[in-house]
Amino acid sequence: MDSQPVKPVRVLSPSGMLGAGWDHATIERGLALGADVISIDAGSTDSGPYYLGSATPKTTAKAVARDLRSLLTAAAGAGIPVIVGSCGTSGTDSGVDWVAGIAAEVMAQEGLNLKVARIYSEQNAARLKEHLDAGRIHPLPPLGPLHAETLESCTHIVGAMGHEPIVAALRAGAQVVLAGRATDTAVAAAYPLMKGLPAGPAWHAAKIVECGGQCTGNPRAGGVLATIDADGFTIEPLDPKVSCTPISVAAHMLYETANPFEMREPDGTLDVRDARYTAVDDRIVRVEGSRFHVADQYTIKLEGARITGYETMSFTAIRDPLILADLDAWADLMRTMIKHRVGQTLELADHEYAFDLRLYGHNAVLGDLEPETGPPREVGVMLLVNAPDQATATAIAKVANPLMLHLPTPAMDYLPSLAFASSPAEVERGAAYEFVLNHVVDCDDPTSLFRIEMAEGADV
Repeated sequence: MDSQPVKPVRVLSPSGMLGAGWDHATIERGLALGADVISIDAGSTDSGPYYLGSATPKTTAKAVARDLRSLLTAAAGAGIPVIVGSCGTSGTDSGVDWVAGIAAEVMAQEGLNLKVARIYSEQNAARLKEHLDAGRIHPLPPLGPLHAETLESCTHIVGAMGHEPIVAALRAGAQVVLAGRATDTAVAAAYPLMKGLPAGPAWHAAKIVECGGQCTGNPRAGGVLATIDADGFTIEPLDPKVSCTPISVAAHMLYETANPFEMREPDGTLDVRDARYTAVDDRIVRVEGSRFHVADQYTIKLEGARITGYETMSFTAIRDPLILADLDAWADLMRTMIKHRVGQTLELADHEYAFDLRLYGHNAVLGDLEPETGPPREVGVMLLVNAPDQATATAIAKVANPLMLHLPTPAMDYLPSLAFASSPAEVERGAAYEFVLNHVVDCDDPTSLFRIEMAEGADV
């Protein structure tokens, strides 16, 4: 007897990030179009290592509550699941619990009693050292071999889960899945893969919808609906006034990928070399030809951050034409004078602290790659000091204060007055962090590094 064909799955992606906000009417339209699941990412490494290192969310609780209210009420009414990945920005255990607590409050206020799964992705350094000793951890470029001391130095380490832990939670009856760190695509690919759809279309569609409406002509207007079937998928904007085009959909494979034709997931590699993008009409795009190559070894990517010191910042602005005429020379003089004054006043050697001088309006963004020439009209000067403790960082910034206010060029016979942006000029930024893990760990069981806890309603 022939097996029954696998039914298409419709994935509603309201936005690129929980807490970003959307018009609830776009969610209602997605439900009217037959959405089977709502998926959304809640985190990223885009904003730097601070959020992982400190286990702090970049979104506000009120914004997350607003968005969860929209999703949970809609999903409960339609009887479909909600999947949230990388909770709390970095996917730490406390980030999962933070989102779960907000979800519990929303459900209590709305009279909902949904079964919620928390999937924890934070990793223990001691356990990872066992994997390291067994030769199961490998570096990704540009990093080299991992050392145990690096693991021990991290304040938080997470593993980026694939779709399997999410599928396990759904099969256990979860109506809401709140996952720790996950690949952006796993959040959207999990449900169609669970329903038996091919990996090529499922992973490719997940990549296209990961940022909501970014694959449309107006990313501010809301999310998209992906309909995945055995042969491919279609992408439709949730706002009826917005369109997708073959170019706007295909272009999203350029986003955050080193190779626009391939994307690695824990269990293999998406290959879109033979993908064909066709306009169904003036709004909807059809994609076929995506393939997925299963890897010989299942791997989980590790992300870790550690404290590099403590930072103090000051910011001044220059509009003096004589300084701006040779700004690089002035900046070199500023660097030399700061080192001299810090050594003279605080008796610190160069290796005991660090500072960065950034010239906004000149070359702070592109550096030596800046193509524009000629003196700028005005420039903002950011001094960022890093030291082993906050008091030292602030003391260095204070030593630099008179220079940031009055340093002349060698050719000037007067003291210029520059403009500090704030009073006091020194702003203490607290601990600074750096990413130190860009490694993968070999896993025989896709769920072995993750923990799932189930609860309902107020017990979440």
